[in-house]
Amino acid sequence: MKTTILVHCPDQGGIISSVTAFIHKNKGNIVYLDQHVDKPANVFFMRMVIEFSDTFSDLESFKSLFQKELASIYKMEWSLHTDDKLPKMALFVSKYNHCLYDLLSRYNSGELAVKIPFILSNHIDLKHIADQFEIPFFHIPFNKTNKIEAEKEQLKLLNTYEIDFIVLARYMQIVSGNLISKFPNKILNIHHSFLPAFAGAKPYHAAFKRGVKIIGATCHYVTEELDAGPIIEQDVTTVTHSHSIEDFITKGRDLEKIVLSRGVKLHIARKTMVYNNKTVIFS
Repeated sequence: MKTTILVHCPDQGGIISSVTAFIHKNKGNIVYLDQHVDKPANVFFMRMVIEFSDTFSDLESFKSLFQKELASIYKMEWSLHTDDKLPKMALFVSKYNHCLYDLLSRYNSGELAVKIPFILSNHIDLKHIADQFEIPFFHIPFNKTNKIEAEKEQLKLLNTYEIDFIVLARYMQIVSGNLISKFPNKILNIHHSFLPAFAGAKPYHAAFKRGVKIIGATCHYVTEELDAGPIIEQDVTTVTHSHSIEDFITKGRDLEKIVLSRGVKLHIARKTMVYNNKTVIFS
């Protein structure tokens, strides 16, 4: 069984040596270790992947000892994740299908180590895609008059299926603070362009009018401040005066699905750590 441990705490001497000695003493073998120090904030970050010996059997005891002998002493915020249970990912969509198709294709080919209990949409348009991949589809209309009731239905589904994180695969509704508070740093969104440029319903039209030379996409965690959450992944592609608006849209949507899939993979692999509205992304 492989186990991933994520740690952040005030930076000080001796952290790595203390942790590695503790792992060895408790029959673990470190197969990956990476660390980063945010000098201005004086914060230490570390990600470890551990394999335990065949004689290891008590994870709860290990966690208790880790808290007592390391976390309490170094004032660590930490989490532990085993690879014997696949995380459950809910997909929220509206009418655009490019990100949904891409994620489902990767999931179907075994590229994403997750379970997808359901797809949720405020429109019925993409139900045929869910049917094609044999994943339950829930249609919950969302408008000014039913926001509270719609969110209650969403939360009920998320709780019933014990969802671990949510991916907004071009879900064109603002997520409420109530839902965000129940899934902190566990709701991923894809945004056209580098934030916060070219906001609105037709970003590629706006970019075209400005004569930009690059367009981009950003995958980020959702916070209550719209499109201002911690950034997980970004990429760009070049455009020129010879490209039409349709070219911009095609190139942009291709970027969106690529960048979103990268962000989802990083989250699944526990390679992201959030601190002060920024992310540390481990290799």
